[in-house]
Amino acid sequence: MASPAPLAVTCGDPAGIGPELAARIAADGPPAPMVWIGDPRHLPGGTRWQAVDHPAQAVPEGTLAVLPLPFAATAQPGQPTPENAPGTIAAIERAVALVQGGDCSAVVTAPINKKALKDGAGFAFPGHTEFLAHLAGDADVVMMLACPELRVVPATIHIALADVPGVLTPDLLARTIEITHAALKRDFGLIQPRLAVAGLNPHAGEGGAMGREELDFIAPLIARYRDAGMRIAGPLPADTMFHAAARARYDAAICMYHDQALIPIKTVDFAGGVNVTLGLPFIRTSPDHGTAYDIAGQGVADPTSMRAAMAMAWEMAASRR
Repeated sequence: MASPAPLAVTCGDPAGIGPELAARIAADGPPAPMVWIGDPRHLPGGTRWQAVDHPAQAVPEGTLAVLPLPFAATAQPGQPTPENAPGTIAAIERAVALVQGGDCSAVVTAPINKKALKDGAGFAFPGHTEFLAHLAGDADVVMMLACPELRVVPATIHIALADVPGVLTPDLLARTIEITHAALKRDFGLIQPRLAVAGLNPHAGEGGAMGREELDFIAPLIARYRDAGMRIAGPLPADTMFHAAARARYDAAICMYHDQALIPIKTVDFAGGVNVTLGLPFIRTSPDHGTAYDIAGQGVADPTSMRAAMAMAWEMAASRR
């Protein structure tokens, strides 16, 4: 079977570390064939790059293949330019179109600044994930953070902790479980994925003494999936789910809120975590960090997470094939 098509790597905010990460990874040897979508003016000085007409066009080793996308202005590292917001958005749209057309196998997105996009282009989405879901026809998606030792999926994400119990409904939790289970089979090649579901409350509610969500709907929902043949455990106390022996018993952990999911994975692998959007008709990964304006342009940005995002996208593409 032929290898997947190259990865479509977006430039992200040109004032952030996205361009320099792509340049460094290309120079060091990328983990998969890739094409960078952006304005070559935003690459660090001395970058070896070559414009290509098609993602599969070969370039010399150590050279960054570029699908040029002219931006309105040059970029000053660390200083977002509103005039460049439309170009940042267009790079994402171009990457998605390439994957949907079969010319690329996955989208790997460099970090963006949502405020800069809103100020410069009226960007109406909370972030990358929601915009990609929109481009995919309003797909129902969930966020996974993954590294070799752990995969976590928060059912609720960027909301206040006080709002979590009201937002965490049986339907939301069911959707999160089902999308995660399907993605583990399709994108990670797991024939019978094993899921572990955290409780919302301390000690998973301790029989109702510390909250009733586990008794009222979390445990019955898990039982329903288990009866249908899914390998799923829980609700489990979150404070005992993430040590090494516990992690060996599941393929992904479904968590109830942001920090319950992200604290363990950032502790296990702070530099190598990858953000994966599950539920899209195409593959999308990204590094688990932001634009890093404070170090942009200094040549000190750590490419570990971006490289991991590319490697994971390539593995997922192979699994889908």
